[in-house]
Amino acid sequence: MKNAKTQKQNIIQDTKKQIINIARQLFSDYSYLGVSMNDIAKKVNITKGALYYHFTGKVEIYKEVLDEVFAGLSSAIAKAADEKDTKRKIFALIKNYLDFGFKEKNLIKALTLKLSPSNRQINAYIIELREQAIDLIQPVIKEIFSNEKTIKKIDSRMLSSLLMGMMDGLLLEYSLLDKKINSEKVSNQIITILF
Repeated sequence: MKNAKTQKQNIIQDTKKQIINIARQLFSDYSYLGVSMNDIAKKVNITKGALYYHFTGKVEIYKEVLDEVFAGLSSAIAKAADEKDTKRKIFALIKNYLDFGFKEKNLIKALTLKLSPSNRQINAYIIELREQAIDLIQPVIKEIFSNEKTIKKIDSRMLSSLLMGMMDGLLLEYSLLDKKINSEKVSNQIITILF
């Protein structure tokens, strides 16, 4: 009896993971507004009713997808923070952010653009995730300027937000133009401009 219950829970978990993985790809390819619950159900090869068994709606699925994306972005930023040299650390942070953002084009677009006024719940969630990303970037910015004696007062939060906005703007531009980004070259240019 216990084994059958565990098996059922495993099947439910596997199905949820499959739904999230497929939804992530669909959202990345077509954006939040371009994907319906029906699209997800068809791609997963389940009924719409079965999809609603696992999730209350598209907003819940999208939040789960955004959580996964944010976990990946956090990991990319954390890898940069492991660098010992401050200059290598900021370079790795920018490059990792750009590489990750380019790979997750439409999901990163979602973090940079408002979807529509009717999606306030998602917009609020996206703002929360952006704030968390800035919180991850800020210690690196603080470290860079803690060594600078010529600069007395730098608002590290504002500079972190500025850096993230610059990177998001570049990702958006490259995505809209459907161009590949040379993250190494762009990272060096951003460092030259800001630091």
